[in-house]
Amino acid sequence: MTIELKTSAKKSALHGSGFQETELLTVLAAAFEADPPVRWLYPELSEYQTYFPDFARAFGGAAFARNTYQARDGGAALWIPRGGGPSEGAIEAVIENSIPAERHNSVFSVFEAMEAFHIEEPHWYLPLMGVVPERQGQGLGSALLRPVLKLCDADRVPAYLEATTVRSRALYLRHGFESLGTIDVGGCPAIHPMLRKPK
Repeated sequence: MTIELKTSAKKSALHGSGFQETELLTVLAAAFEADPPVRWLYPELSEYQTYFPDFARAFGGAAFARNTYQARDGGAALWIPRGGGPSEGAIEAVIENSIPAERHNSVFSVFEAMEAFHIEEPHWYLPLMGVVPERQGQGLGSALLRPVLKLCDADRVPAYLEATTVRSRALYLRHGFESLGTIDVGGCPAIHPMLRKPK
């Protein structure tokens, strides 16, 4: 199923016709099951399956509120427009409720490092994008990126994200993103903040 891209002078929205929030979270859960930083958060599969939906809502839920998500069969992307970002309060609550207290300092240090890289100028932010394993390598990631990147170019605004795997970083590099550095704190696997300037 394809997405529609609606634009106007005042408002831009993305949505996947027929997709519900729970379906998108199911896709993202399958896509991120082997993601190194996410599984560092939740090493046990049972913990991951229980808490990842809450984490995804906290981290990318503004895309549901703003109707700025993308969906295709087997793929989903949560986009937050114009300088928005994850809810710090919601993320803090999820961490405190789902991760043992002795790990809180390490986990919060990662999110603090991520915040330090996050750009301040108006931009589109991609907190979460994933494709289920059996559909990877078929162009779905690129298909989820292109409409928003086209919108970024038209509106002359950058796009920003954090890559968490070698494969995703390579995809983003192909689409014009540049690495801003490496986040390597708290014992978490490397995270790569990336910025794409409008073309």
